[in-house]
This record gives sequence, C-alpha cells and structure tokens, in this order.
Amino acid sequence: MGLIIRSSAIHAAGCYTTTAIRKGTRVAEYDGPRLSKREADRCYEQSPITYLFGLGNGSIVIDGHCMAMFINHSCNPNCETEEVDGRVWITAIRDIAPGEEITYDYCLYDGGDDEAVCNCGAKKCRGTMYSHEERSRRRVAAKKAASGKRDKRKTGKTARAR
Repeated sequence: MGLIIRSSAIHAAGCYTTTAIRKGTRVAEYDGPRLSKREADRCYEQSPITYLFGLGNGSIVIDGHCMAMFINHSCNPNCETEEVDGRVWITAIRDIAPGEEITYDYCLYDGGDDEAVCNCGAKKCRGTMYSHEERSRRRVAAKKAASGKRDKRKTGKTARAR
C-alpha cells in the first residue's frame, strides 16, 4: 500500500492512498516518542498545533513523528484508531479508493479553551473534533457556569432592592 502526503481541503497537508485499501486493513501506525501528559503540556504550552495522541487513560501521549500524523480528522471517517499493546493503529473501516484522503475521528477530549473547530466538510459535520463525551461535559459545564452567573445576578438585584 502506498501513502503520500499532499495538500488537503480539510487542513493543510493530508495523507492519501495511492492504492485501494480493503476494509479491516491496518493503514498506518501512529508512532513517536512517548511523553507524560505533563511533559507534553510543558513542551507544547505555546504551540497552537500538536500531533499528540493519548494512550489508554491519557496520562501518556505519543508525540507523533510519522506518516500517520498527517491523517486529518473527519466526522465521516474512512478509518478508526485501535490501541493494541501500547501501539496505535489506523485501520480502514470501509474500502478506500486510490487517491482518497485517509481520515479518522479524532474524538478529542482535552483542549482547554480551544474550540477544536472541524473543517472536514462532511454532510453531517458536527462542527468540532471533540468526542461526544467531551462535548457533553462542556455543555454541562457551560450550563452550570451560566446558571451560577444568573444566580449571582439575581442575588445582587435582590440585595440592591432592599
């Protein structure tokens, strides 16, 4: 199987296949140095772009230095990731035609205030690269913060009315 890097409509550069790939085929391995999350946060504190991939519970990350680091996110991906014995494989979830861009759903779970806007162009694009769980967590936190602000304003108005 041949993979190449070239310009992508999704984001900067992307990874494309030059040959047909059958469903179930391991397309690439996401590899690179392993860092603790703390080390990675320190190394990339000022960097807007990283190629980090969380392993297991996210306490260890792979600092991507490989072909797979160019695989872009899509809300309608043709691949998925699979962690096997501490290694991360990008595996085709459907047949992929020659010339097609390789994509997987990033399912981001840690990004601070970053909105992680998605530019995949899928018909049912959800607008973000965050996982369903992370989006839910953020919605709950936003509601909680908004209700807390409203409660404070109500309390403030009542206090002034006295």
